[in-house]
Amino acid sequence: MDAFNNASMGTNIGFGARFAGIPRFPHGLNGIVVSPYATIGKNACIFQQVTIGDDGVDKHNAPIIGDNVTMYAGCKVVGKCRIGNNAKIGANVVVSFDVPDNAIVVCEKPIVKIRQ
Repeated sequence: MDAFNNASMGTNIGFGARFAGIPRFPHGLNGIVVSPYATIGKNACIFQQVTIGDDGVDKHNAPIIGDNVTMYAGCKVVGKCRIGNNAKIGANVVVSFDVPDNAIVVCEKPIVKIRQ
């Protein structure tokens, strides 16, 4: 990403991040951060303030996001984890674990739940 986008929108899509298709950004690029080591499948839908980050230690510890995944506002997907195809990650949820295909991850009270 260029310096203008970093400074004006708080966006940083790391050079080297792999996208299998063109993602949708329903609210623009505002605050979206993607690790240069992340892999994102086809038809990803990424809302504002989403972080897809590695663990900062090893480039192999970055998320692998499947096809048709929707990541809602403010969610964080970090570390070595796989998000399955057609999954939905709810707003403000922090995910650092594998999520199966077709799952919905939400935060209810202080507990994270996976629904299939």
